[in-house]
Amino acid sequence: MMKRLITILCVPVLLILLLGSCVEDYLDKAPESGLTPDDVFSKYENFKKYFDDIYEGNRLDGKDWRAYNIKNGYSLYFDFWDQKYTLEALTDMSDMGRVMDAQVIKSGQISAIINKMTYDPSRRPILGSMFYIIRKCNTTLKNIGMLKDASPVDINDFKGQAHFIRAFAHFELFRLWGPMPYLTTVMGQDDEWDVPRLSKRETLVRIAMDMDSAAAYFEQADLMRRDPGPGVAGHLNNPEQKRPTGVAAKAFKARALLYAASPLNNEKGNADWEDAAKASWEAIQIAEKYGYDLLSLDDYKKNYIGTTYSNEQLWAWYAGTKTYNAGDLNGQMNGVFGGGKTGWSGECPTQNTVDKFETKWGEPLNTPADRQAAIAAGHYNDQDPYKDRDPRFYIDIIYNSAPVPGYGNAKIYYETKDGAAVYGQLLDQSYAGITRTGYYERKTWGEQSVNNKTTPQYTDPLIRLGELYLNYAEAANEAYGPNGTAPGASMTALQALNRIRTRANMPNVLPAYASSKDKLRDRIKNERTIELCFEGGHYYHDIRRWKDAPKVMGGTLIRMDVEKVAVSTTYPTGFKYTRMPLSADRQVRWKEAMYYLPFNTEDMYKMKNFVPNEVW
Repeated sequence: MMKRLITILCVPVLLILLLGSCVEDYLDKAPESGLTPDDVFSKYENFKKYFDDIYEGNRLDGKDWRAYNIKNGYSLYFDFWDQKYTLEALTDMSDMGRVMDAQVIKSGQISAIINKMTYDPSRRPILGSMFYIIRKCNTTLKNIGMLKDASPVDINDFKGQAHFIRAFAHFELFRLWGPMPYLTTVMGQDDEWDVPRLSKRETLVRIAMDMDSAAAYFEQADLMRRDPGPGVAGHLNNPEQKRPTGVAAKAFKARALLYAASPLNNEKGNADWEDAAKASWEAIQIAEKYGYDLLSLDDYKKNYIGTTYSNEQLWAWYAGTKTYNAGDLNGQMNGVFGGGKTGWSGECPTQNTVDKFETKWGEPLNTPADRQAAIAAGHYNDQDPYKDRDPRFYIDIIYNSAPVPGYGNAKIYYETKDGAAVYGQLLDQSYAGITRTGYYERKTWGEQSVNNKTTPQYTDPLIRLGELYLNYAEAANEAYGPNGTAPGASMTALQALNRIRTRANMPNVLPAYASSKDKLRDRIKNERTIELCFEGGHYYHDIRRWKDAPKVMGGTLIRMDVEKVAVSTTYPTGFKYTRMPLSADRQVRWKEAMYYLPFNTEDMYKMKNFVPNEVW
């Protein structure tokens, strides 16, 4: 008898067994009775309700299966959960206000809590959700020929969405659990379930192929984008804006091939990088053809906060509005802002991350040598460390003395009075969820708090044009060098990187760092970290596909100790800034098994063809 993983993997019996049970599931939520497969799949209204379950996750059959939906693959939805950690908090990028599961995982132990990310419908069961919607998509494609009262546009739209979401689900499974069988048929009880895994590259190439198919169907349906372009009535307001498009499919194809070319997955050397560069350039051209563009720096935050959708987002999930004390914010947002003394945690950038933000003149600050060079140039002062930095620093990070609505200038310091430490307002020790790094995350915070009771809109930019330029820069640099171009491209790797920097009002990469593939690679990695930080879990996946995780996760997490002192020549701001390691219980440990999540321990037995991941 096969164990539960194989059941979940190929035929999710706990969710949906055969086509007959699909209809039964539909009947559970339909007002009519006596529906047959023909009723479900031949009528547009019923077909759409069946298919849209992948988005809505509203399947009820006596248990709470509402979590089994595509949103489980969205990073922001993952952040909005009660376990109080984000993907970034599982790296050196950030620390959580409270020591909870995040620290357990960062220390290399996850087997006891992996069920929360696999099957548990009350948490974020990504594994179960992705296989559930893969089956939904395959069932949709199998039965699309039964649909009678739909136009060719509607049919091609369904086909495009089904191919896209199937590929997206396989991609999310791949990033977290590694290579998988690529499931394109509805498997039954008599089929072989113990299916071998593909290679890493093969999995990603199949994803890219499915995205290409999706794009072809969307193009036939004239749905390369769903809303009118800029300047036309209805721009960004299509009622179906949540659904993917042909442009998004081409963008995801490029992302999949970039992963395939990366050191963790590369099998064909430079040829894989060339394929990724070509796909990325194609995606950029198509996105620009259909009117997508980078937002200005003034509007930059509209990519993820304060608006429903933006014209830089190629596909996005609108999460709605959240009040300052919403329960699903208490993982991402700190207790001192949410007014929760004990229940809140909050994401706090480390000094390691802050050091990745360059000076406004483009000088790196990653290492002591970098900082000494910037000091020698008169562009950095380690006792006035937040002056003259990359403009995105002020958008993304709350630092001591930063302006914060409702708090004036942020008080993230302590001072000594009568031999005792007295803490500033944002280090109020009566809260469990306060920063231990000296910083709070601003980028996706929304600036709401107990002192500023707003209800901002949240949107998850699942893929945006800014990423495409970075993807092209990375792939083109590896394939052709800093000044090389993909065939037919009008932009070099260096120019694509500088396109993102220009939008941020940053200078071009300094010549010293653009003279070779190796040097530019470091700046591309740094730029990705800054441009995409706290957004989409990119950094978590990037350090793995680059195979940088052993090094960066084997280092020391650093905090900034801020003490209020008298203003002096040495301390011009009236604060003494000292870099110090975070406490031992907040450091990270790396194991090779941590490249991928394990499956539940109970699922490790009786597998012959499907080789499971190592438990850690």
